[in-house]
Amino acid sequence: MHKPQAMCSPLPYAMPVFDPVLEREYNNRALVPEHPAIFDRWRGASAAFRATADADLDLPYGPDGRHRLDLFRAPGARGTVIFIHGGYWRSLDKSDFSFVAAPFIAEGLSVAAFNYRLCPAVGVEAIIGDCRAALAWLLAEGPRHGAPVDRIVLAGHSAGGHLVAMLFATDWRQRGMDPACIAGGVSLSGVADLEPLLKCSMNEDLRLDATTARLVSPVFQRCRLSVPLYLAVGADESPAFRAQTRHLQRVWPTNCPQVEEIAGCNHFTVLDDFVRVESRGYQFVSGLFA
Repeated sequence: MHKPQAMCSPLPYAMPVFDPVLEREYNNRALVPEHPAIFDRWRGASAAFRATADADLDLPYGPDGRHRLDLFRAPGARGTVIFIHGGYWRSLDKSDFSFVAAPFIAEGLSVAAFNYRLCPAVGVEAIIGDCRAALAWLLAEGPRHGAPVDRIVLAGHSAGGHLVAMLFATDWRQRGMDPACIAGGVSLSGVADLEPLLKCSMNEDLRLDATTARLVSPVFQRCRLSVPLYLAVGADESPAFRAQTRHLQRVWPTNCPQVEEIAGCNHFTVLDDFVRVESRGYQFVSGLFA
């Protein structure tokens, strides 16, 4: 008589090992406990601006519900600023950041703000593809919506800063597009090297591995544009974030001759500084349209 075979016990699930130092230094919301009040302030200012702005909202640039952009028109616009929001590729919405458009509209610049799909529904590579598609749509359709595209500037904050850098690393001519209209860019507190995020709990949503982390990291790509990219980070941000910005400057020194560490700013208030017309970041953008 055969004895029943013993059932094999399932192997225990091996949880990823996270680095506690990196976990702390890349957790911007924990580092800035007052971030909910900052987000509320941004949303309030954005809603107030949209209520009076001359805008086309939620224009579709693709089939997904997140494939939408807002376009704010300036009277007699002489160019267009594109803003890409942050949220670690996992959260937030373009509507939270409409306030960014206000000072540029006042200076005669139209502003477009992109949404993109979010992790974990898609990966970071797909999000980069969304931003490429949004830019391609804007170049084709923007003029009929009041956004001149003969001169544009790309700007982004946090994950949006990373996405701006990846647009700088895109071979647009291979995609059948002439990038000559891109006058420059701004990356505020961007992530340039995603490899450290493999050791952070957020990777449960990002789902990066060693190969994809390098593919989506600007520091491992060649810059394809010969225009300036302004880099800034808050002086009060974590050492990891300040190092990220310096790393991109070292890899792309021709495009990024220097890094500005903005005194008194954390990861979120660095965006508040950018929209002050006296700030070096704002003046950089304004100068590209002079």
